[in-house]
Amino acid sequence: MNIREEITKYGECRCCFALGNHRDLMKEYEWNGTREVYFKIFLECFNVFLCTNIGKSNLICTSCVLRLRDATSFKKMVLEAERSLTSCKMKQEASVTDPIDPSSSSSVLDVEIKNEPGLSSESSDDEQNVGITDDDSMPEQEEPVKVKNYSPSTYAETVRATFCKMKNNNRTEKLSYIHNATIIIENSNVTPFKPKYQTGFPCFYCSMLFHDLPKMRVHQQKHTKAELRAVLNTLGAEAFIVYVDVTDLKCTICNEEIPNLPELKSHLIKKHKKKMHDCPDRIVPFKITPNLFECQVCKCNFETFGAMERHMNVHFRNYVCKECGTGFVTKSRFKVHSKQHNEGSFQCETCKKVYATPLKLKNHIDVVHKMVKRFRCVKCDERFTEYFKRQQHMVEVHGEAKLEYKCNVCDKIFDRKYLLSTHMKRDHLEQRDFQCEMCSYTCFAKNELKHHMIKHNGSRIFECSVCKKSYARKKTLREHMRIHNNDRRYACQVCGQAFVQNCSLKGHIKTHHPELQVQ
Repeated sequence: MNIREEITKYGECRCCFALGNHRDLMKEYEWNGTREVYFKIFLECFNVFLCTNIGKSNLICTSCVLRLRDATSFKKMVLEAERSLTSCKMKQEASVTDPIDPSSSSSVLDVEIKNEPGLSSESSDDEQNVGITDDDSMPEQEEPVKVKNYSPSTYAETVRATFCKMKNNNRTEKLSYIHNATIIIENSNVTPFKPKYQTGFPCFYCSMLFHDLPKMRVHQQKHTKAELRAVLNTLGAEAFIVYVDVTDLKCTICNEEIPNLPELKSHLIKKHKKKMHDCPDRIVPFKITPNLFECQVCKCNFETFGAMERHMNVHFRNYVCKECGTGFVTKSRFKVHSKQHNEGSFQCETCKKVYATPLKLKNHIDVVHKMVKRFRCVKCDERFTEYFKRQQHMVEVHGEAKLEYKCNVCDKIFDRKYLLSTHMKRDHLEQRDFQCEMCSYTCFAKNELKHHMIKHNGSRIFECSVCKKSYARKKTLREHMRIHNNDRRYACQVCGQAFVQNCSLKGHIKTHHPELQVQ
């Protein structure tokens, strides 16, 4: 999941009229692995359609965002409880035909129900599961069947007890996360921070943005332990995750330097007798240094903080997808991923690609067809359609260091990590995982195999719109279109005569300038 850039603007909050740098109601943001548009949340949660006429503020402050999230969570909880109650009531009405005395002291009543004439001997699953007597065979229709059922009040109590138990389990799980996180943060020099925005790292307590962690460390000394628990309480159990910077990690009780987070936990438990709950780990370590993003678990390097952040799902596999085996730190991220396995029903009108959600379709249209410039330079107002174009701009205009990835075998240099990885697999490891079913040909990429198969099936699916000639490859069609466009890009260096195709130029040189071939 890509992290959305933080879009803020100075102005007045639409809800509480507070002045400051606030978020835009109409923009999309990412929070704990889920995407949110506050304008839509108002509509879905309160059925309130906010007026967006020119002249009115479209901003919302952080405090109002938190209230909006709480209201959404509360509404979801109420609806789930209502569905549970309604479902149980419908089951009770379907299985109980005789009136039940509500004054009975017992919550479980023995009720005799006579089968109606003509009723099939095969009962439904619900009927079979209703406390039938010891005789496994179905009795004759004339015989009464003894069943045990719950009174309406008992049904409600049972559902409420089940719901409370689920809620208490989530609460207990969350309290365990809060306790472990508090012990680590209070007894070490780790610096907690929220997921990085394009413009900087937000403070874990007040969301103030910082471009470097040392300034954030100084700033966080103003915040108290009470604030730490308050912020941790705002995180839901399913989306509970705390990012911490572990640069120069040490225990603040004995001032001993610690190499990594797991050893810090062991140190606090064994040496300082700190008690920690046995639960999935939700504290994710990072070491933030300029232009270097290194995983603190496996020491792999990444081009961006977002790539490193997504990589952490490999090490913190608290929730695993049964479809593809991908692991995730939080349940909320896992739920977002699970939707990708559903067949999409939202089709792009331009290129006919299908997406699972309208939001993914919108992102596709904005990036591919509208070329929306989503990436903004942090040092000027320039915007770019791609991350790497912005990175090139930062190097050329603002003098930042260029990202380079050097091959250890042949010393080739690449500007992207995946290009180096592909080079290693293709050229040095000689991976050839794709094999033709009709011959012995093997290749590295699926696209290479697709081009190879043209030799076997001979299909010419690319047709010229002018002269209706057909070609097997799109590249060949593009070269053919130069004839119709009179694109004579291949010119002779001796006489200046130009040609559409390179082979025509070679033929010209062979005929009219044979001396060039000798050289």
